[in-house]
Amino acid sequence: MDNSNARNELTDIRQTLVLNAPINKVWDAVATSEGITAWFMPNDFVPELGYEFHLEAGPFGKSPCKVTVLDPPNRLTFNWGKDWSLTFELKGLDDKTEFTLIHGGWDADKVTEFGQAHTLVHGIMSEGWIKMKSSLRAYVEGE
Repeated sequence: MDNSNARNELTDIRQTLVLNAPINKVWDAVATSEGITAWFMPNDFVPELGYEFHLEAGPFGKSPCKVTVLDPPNRLTFNWGKDWSLTFELKGLDDKTEFTLIHGGWDADKVTEFGQAHTLVHGIMSEGWIKMKSSLRAYVEGE
């Protein structure tokens, strides 16, 4: 059996946390332009299936994105850049919300549009998402 493809795959980045906020408040934080700007990146997002928007990625410029799944208030997925997908999954737990972020589309043989190897960026983004989770927590729990 040929396993050559298996070694080219990097695992999805998955981060889960329980937020002390109701699901609709968390949904507003992850599925509105204002909410995404507050804890992640400035953007021109609109919660509409098929909508094309941009994340303002600082020195990397505008990253093109497209909404591919919209299931309020439980799931939002969008393509990010040329290779990635980003999913926000929400599960209501009484007055709290379990939030899971899934950053997929990694391939050890690919480079980003900026010429950086996926293998390098995967580690950087794994750390970055830990910080973003803290920002999300502060945004939804601190208001």
